[in-house]
Amino acid sequence: MPPSHHPDPADRPQADEPHDRQVDEPQDTVDALVQLSFLIQGALTRIASEHDLSLIQVRLLGILRDRRPGMLELARHLGLDKSSMTGLVTRAEKRGLVQRTPSPHDGRAVLVGLTPLGRQLTDQCTAEMDEQIAALTAPLTTTEHTQIRALAAKLLRR
Repeated sequence: MPPSHHPDPADRPQADEPHDRQVDEPQDTVDALVQLSFLIQGALTRIASEHDLSLIQVRLLGILRDRRPGMLELARHLGLDKSSMTGLVTRAEKRGLVQRTPSPHDGRAVLVGLTPLGRQLTDQCTAEMDEQIAALTAPLTTTEHTQIRALAAKLLRR
């Protein structure tokens, strides 16, 4: 009779035993990335809340840091439909954070950009997020910082 391919239950780590194994199974990778995303989303949500912003408003401001896109481009970046995008920009506009300007290339389109107040708030939120991520990644070595940036860039290019 051939040997069983099932591991002996006695060889499995118990719930209270530490796990010092490498992340080597696809599900382990999924779990690690999901847990990391929870940490980062939690930090973003706290920062947004401290400034009376929603998470989607923080994402809007982040997109506008270095560009003045049209409404359709913004909608694509944020995964919103036209009416949701219009409402989001209108609310940010009422707070004095963004302004719409006519597109120089299309008379029917508008570009959305940060106001000075929006730029100030965006810079403040960015600095706070930098601080949170620096604290999160403090245990990493310089080499590990380089590796995580390279791996993240590789995944984001897909």
